[in-house]
Amino acid sequence: MYVVLYSFQVKPQQEESFLKGWKGLTALIYKHEGSLGSRLHKEDTLEYIAYAQWPSKDQFDNSGGNLPKEQADKFRGLMRKSCSKIEILHKFEVVEDLLADKIYD
Repeated sequence: MYVVLYSFQVKPQQEESFLKGWKGLTALIYKHEGSLGSRLHKEDTLEYIAYAQWPSKDQFDNSGGNLPKEQADKFRGLMRKSCSKIEILHKFEVVEDLLADKIYD
């Protein structure tokens, strides 16, 4: 598994727009690119951290060509307009996965 860690600095009064864009784009990437989904965390009032999971680094590296352009552009636009900064912080290979749904089944 491969993980990409993102940071978002959201502009004041833009949280709702950001969340709409993030949810919409994440759903498209999951549906059309084969990602394993993403989780969004609120670090501070206007600071968010997200991580997206992928089956492999190759699948992440080769993603992007299957998204419906008009929908993806709409959601990316919402995110760009609502954020003062969007950044990829890290990219990781997963070594062990001990989240509760993995070890307590």
